[in-house]
Amino acid sequence: MTNKSAGAFYTGQYRNVLQEYGYSEAEIAEKVLNTWNQLFHGDENTRMYYEAGNDLGYILDTGNLDVRTEGMSYGMMMAVQLDKKDVFDRLWNWSMKYMYMTEGENAGYFAWSCSPDGCKNAHGPAPDGEEYFALALFFASHRWGDGEIEPFDYSRQAKKLLRTVLHKGEDGVGYPMWNPDNKLIKFVPNCEFTDPSYHLPHFYELFHLWANPEDRTFWKAAAQASREYLKIACHPETGLAPEYAHYDGTPNNDRGYGHFFSDSYRVAANIGLDYEWFRGDPGKIAAANNIQAFFAEKDPEDYRRYTIAGEPFDEKALHPTGLIATNAMAALAADGPHAKAAVDLFWNTPVRTGSRRYYDNCLYMFAMLALSGNYKIWKPMK
Repeated sequence: MTNKSAGAFYTGQYRNVLQEYGYSEAEIAEKVLNTWNQLFHGDENTRMYYEAGNDLGYILDTGNLDVRTEGMSYGMMMAVQLDKKDVFDRLWNWSMKYMYMTEGENAGYFAWSCSPDGCKNAHGPAPDGEEYFALALFFASHRWGDGEIEPFDYSRQAKKLLRTVLHKGEDGVGYPMWNPDNKLIKFVPNCEFTDPSYHLPHFYELFHLWANPEDRTFWKAAAQASREYLKIACHPETGLAPEYAHYDGTPNNDRGYGHFFSDSYRVAANIGLDYEWFRGDPGKIAAANNIQAFFAEKDPEDYRRYTIAGEPFDEKALHPTGLIATNAMAALAADGPHAKAAVDLFWNTPVRTGSRRYYDNCLYMFAMLALSGNYKIWKPMK
């Protein structure tokens, strides 16, 4: 029996929410494997992973026909969780070969978008990619051991990246990815606002343990800062968060992204995983309950863009399958009456096919891992 009073980091036990809600171990294991196989080895209307040559691979954003640090780092996290070292190494090798920047003000970061042939579409980074890269690399080091040659010396690469995201700009060139004063992650390094879905306090707790010693105090403070930030960014009644927000938690509508839309969906998933791993903030239970309650009576075919207070726009959701997945993942924290229905809806929803499938199915795979007890913290080998 899983100890629900302490986080999995302390107990080593991971809730299998799907089993708790009546699904059998055998059918859960089959569905996890089938989901992986569809997304990484399925037909051309379903897959998002493509191999390139003998040692490279990439995750394709099928809606925009580019390769993003978001997807590459997500794919690496999925691969290490399911012990798929070949896929992990191919993705990391591709990222280092084509996305890593060695000159200019963003040297040391990864270009957030590239063409499938490796040409950079931009020379700026997106910090959510860097934070996922770093933790996936630590997990790879702890699960498989560090390789002897670059870039497969995983833990060294993770520490180097985490140093860059904090100290970039100290020589007068470029900007860090975290605000050094309030300890909050930025939307991009050269701006002073944030994206609530980038806030991963459960990642920062682990960076506190494994980053370079001189930076560990910062990461512990960043974990607390992000937990406090999510309290003010999520609406107190609906639980909804905007895509972009100011440091005081209010929606940032300067660019039209101050509402609940695609990026925002990840907040529910992050709240769920933080609670599962660390029980970091019991207050997140209310946010998880509120999000699930808000969508309980809504038809997924009519999901829309919403103000964070819940007022709908005419615009339909671009990624309804992803929203179903993240609402289900919130069940890791929720204790309200809608948790089982959210999980059942997810279970009965297939992976998305067609041109817009990439983002939905990334969120789907993470929810499948988390709700089956397979999204784990890989600690250093003893």
